[in-house]
Amino acid sequence: MAAIEQHGAHLPLATDRMIVEYFCQQLHEDIPDKVLILPSMGVGCSEHHLDFTGSLTLQHDTFLRQAEDMLGSVAHHGFKNLLIYNSHGGNLGISQVIVEHFGNRHPQCRIVLATWWKIASEALFELNETGEGGVGHAGEFETSLMMLIAPELVHHDKIEGKKNQQSFEWADGDLLRGPKASLYRSMKNMTPSGVYGDVRMVSAEKGQKITDIAVGALKKIVLDLYQNP
Repeated sequence: MAAIEQHGAHLPLATDRMIVEYFCQQLHEDIPDKVLILPSMGVGCSEHHLDFTGSLTLQHDTFLRQAEDMLGSVAHHGFKNLLIYNSHGGNLGISQVIVEHFGNRHPQCRIVLATWWKIASEALFELNETGEGGVGHAGEFETSLMMLIAPELVHHDKIEGKKNQQSFEWADGDLLRGPKASLYRSMKNMTPSGVYGDVRMVSAEKGQKITDIAVGALKKIVLDLYQNP
């Protein structure tokens, strides 16, 4: 699960989709043949990004139906271990609903939700060089990953420093240090540039380290499901 949405002036709209597909490609090279990777859901829940040109969104009920139709199809064909791999924060809430709703309707299946930065947060934390709030939307980690995956799409001349607008302490955080509470804010309210994070300490080498950690954690989950039916 991914998104098509703005990632500041320096990264492409398809950043989330490109990251999740790259991780899955790396995983595919090192897992059993009987583990299948489905096509990605490229457009996600990104209504909070619509102030920025180019962003696309699905309503939550549309997203839920699309995901459950895909999952239901593979369940119909006999697959019993299902993993949702997510790369977009805006998908988190409805994805948890999908897991609970689908799981209740298909008790013969095991369904797991894994978001790439959450399943490896402790190891990824060691790579953070920009401090609190730096590993956010289009920030240190996503930019480093795109420098590895598609360096020709990274506009280095448009990279700026940290632009976060701290508007409510209890709801502030980043990918590795989640907020204590939730407060709805559009991305425009949080950052006029569309970048929530810090883009000063980035490199393709860091992108490779992030990939190794993220894919390694994903592989452990996949093999645990596969080897322990």
